[in-house]
Amino acid sequence: MIAESGPYLGLFEHSPWVVERAFTTSPFPDKASLHAALVAVVADASEAEQLALIRAHPELGAGQADLTAASQAEQQGAGLRALSAEEFARFTALNAAYRGKFGFPFIICVRLQPGKAAILEAFAKRLEHDPVTEKETALREIGHITWLRLQDITP
Repeated sequence: MIAESGPYLGLFEHSPWVVERAFTTSPFPDKASLHAALVAVVADASEAEQLALIRAHPELGAGQADLTAASQAEQQGAGLRALSAEEFARFTALNAAYRGKFGFPFIICVRLQPGKAAILEAFAKRLEHDPVTEKETALREIGHITWLRLQDITP
């Protein structure tokens, strides 16, 4: 039974409010139930809250110093913390184009990608989306990220 929010506050990038709201309906019998409650909080959040959640995420491969420990580990595991000069330039250009078009960073669950090439391919493909589709895609990816982070926590 999961009844205490403390260990889960870092599941969402700089956004503990999602966990805090979900835990108003605790306890949860298992991680799947907790995840469903978390996803429901995000779905029920206001447009401004959803955008703030998306914008709380770092850009991929940008070498930012303010990454959470979870983001740093995820980007490290995907090879995004050790890019060649060419790869860094590609990620930088895509990050700028994406943020310019959508107003938030590109979000993908890097742990579900087979490598940097797949991430770059998804990046380029998703630049073709309209803003509504891309916001929905970003929120769905946040759900995947959260599910995997939840699996890493052993209460």
